[in-house]
Amino acid sequence: MRVLVVTSTYPTPSHPGLGGFVRDQVEALRELDGLELELFTYEPGGAGNYVRAARELRRAHGSDSFDLVHAHYGLSGWVARALGRRAPLVVTFHGTDLRHAVVGPLSRLLARGIDLPAPVSASLARDPAGGLPGAGAGGTRAAAILPCGVNLDRFGPRDRGDARRRLGMDIGGRYLLFPADPARPEKRHDRARELAAAAESELLTYAGAPPERIPDLINAANAVVATSEREGFGLAPLEALACDVPVLSTDVGIAPVALCEVAGTLCARYEPRTWLDALRPHLDAPDPRIDGRRRAALFGRDRMAERVFEAYRDVTREAASG
Repeated sequence: MRVLVVTSTYPTPSHPGLGGFVRDQVEALRELDGLELELFTYEPGGAGNYVRAARELRRAHGSDSFDLVHAHYGLSGWVARALGRRAPLVVTFHGTDLRHAVVGPLSRLLARGIDLPAPVSASLARDPAGGLPGAGAGGTRAAAILPCGVNLDRFGPRDRGDARRRLGMDIGGRYLLFPADPARPEKRHDRARELAAAAESELLTYAGAPPERIPDLINAANAVVATSEREGFGLAPLEALACDVPVLSTDVGIAPVALCEVAGTLCARYEPRTWLDALRPHLDAPDPRIDGRRRAALFGRDRMAERVFEAYRDVTREAASG
């Protein structure tokens, strides 16, 4: 099977942290037998960027033959439409493309006319603020849930003392990690900041951190605090689980499933006293760890890629029979 992936969310030399989860899925898919994958990436930006991307896509692949086209994010789905309808189109919706005031309606319009709309979580599909009710061709096709998954090769337990030394941190310090850029309002850095102050601990963030530094940041922390008010999927709790690092998360995205009955974790709406009580044992322990990696493996990128490939097979079989 020959597949073209279209996305504007992919690491570049100038933005190495952009879309690492999409790259992880692409790399995992390329490891699967029976699948040949081509990649078309372009720079995100204003409306003009998407028009140029559609023209470049036609120039690059307009005469090529593919069994299926897979776009990541709604606007990339519209770019992929520049190739016409010669191959079935799958679009993965990641969350911001459905909830944005302008892009959201465009994404939902696109979802009604493609072969397979694929939100990254069931909660995103049902989200009253930006889900995909009645998605699919003719409004009758059910959406498939196709997350990207956690990179278990990249995220794993590391010696906490070594990680702190590499980062220039106090070996005996009390650290919490806010696993996002504070500039993103939906991630609610204000909650994490409030929690860290109440816990008398230092708050680490991903702001300005190169991708290779992230696994050390997770392992250096006493706990990860994912305080988001919403998530499409939410890889941060899974990355903490993969490192056996305690994690507290709001009950959004995949967290309710990923953290269910994992000792040393908390999945609940944000309430400072409850979260502080859950954090204290981890902040007081010299090397707090949980048994999380086995749970994270259920959402590993390789396993999720196999799920995506099976969706490809279903779509192409249906297209051939129709």
